[in-house]
Amino acid sequence: MNYNDLNKISEFISKQAGKIIITSHKNPDGDAIGSSLALYHFLKLKKLDVHVIIPNDFPGFLKWLSGSDQIIIYQNEPKKARQLINESQTLFSLDYNAFHRTGEMKAVLEGFKGTKILIDHHLEPDQNFDLGYSTTKTSSTSELLFDLISCAGGEKMINQQIAEALYVGIITDTGSFSYSCNYPKTYHIAARLIETGINGERIHQLIYDTFSEDRLNLLGFCLSQRLVVLPEFATAYIYLFNKDLEKFNYQVGDTEGIVNYALSIDKVNLAILLTERDKLIRISFRSKSNFSVNDFARKYFDGGGHRKAAGGNSYESMKKTIDRITELLEKHKDEIRSVDDTKA
Repeated sequence: MNYNDLNKISEFISKQAGKIIITSHKNPDGDAIGSSLALYHFLKLKKLDVHVIIPNDFPGFLKWLSGSDQIIIYQNEPKKARQLINESQTLFSLDYNAFHRTGEMKAVLEGFKGTKILIDHHLEPDQNFDLGYSTTKTSSTSELLFDLISCAGGEKMINQQIAEALYVGIITDTGSFSYSCNYPKTYHIAARLIETGINGERIHQLIYDTFSEDRLNLLGFCLSQRLVVLPEFATAYIYLFNKDLEKFNYQVGDTEGIVNYALSIDKVNLAILLTERDKLIRISFRSKSNFSVNDFARKYFDGGGHRKAAGGNSYESMKKTIDRITELLEKHKDEIRSVDDTKA
């Protein structure tokens, strides 16, 4: 399957799309929500019948985006979501490369009878889509959406609603242009979005300067009480139990970016955040060496993502998970310590 033919996707949208469902991965982030809303607004401009359905809730710092109140959360309204999916002719899968990343939505999406279209920037996309645009040589799925919209309708159709959503996707998936952004095209697209009249400074404030006091206290707790540095492995990890999250009145998105603080330590090349959830430990990996956390997460923790940013799950206790990770660090310590000489 060739996942890089924008013209075919554009032609399909114009002639055959019918009713459309846009979906993203479980625990949607800024890129998932930004790309979904950008496509939603674009298809609305083309007078198409379209809905956005996501597996579970998304961070509050994204809820100012236009159209966010129209998003259907599968976890809250499963019957309505399933009915809309079953009645639709086209399914867009944004910012995920396989249906298992949609959690409880997996079965209904796998059984979708219409045309499945993938728009994504993760490694090793599944081959069970009918059309797609997938590459890792990009900052974000939102950047790929800019390409699609430009191909399907021209940049002239990118209004403030679309531009803001795309800009949010790009800045959140690059940490405000601090990683995954060694591509000139990323900056060209950001400039074009700013040229539409959106306020980049205001958007940055809405994303990064609206933390609750509880979220800041949680961050302080992570750094003072839950940070462990393993210099022999050039690794640092932070761990959080459910009781810790409850203590600080956890809201969706409150742990966003915490793993990067561990990665910011000098001579630390691998950072890990372990968060206790219902029946599992959610693990986030970040790397600044040649070590591929995508491969590591796929091989050992039923996960994946990007070479330098990935996630996975453990179905053991926190202690057993940390013990296992420590054993694996010993096995891979030479790779973790390696110097990064790549641009990706």
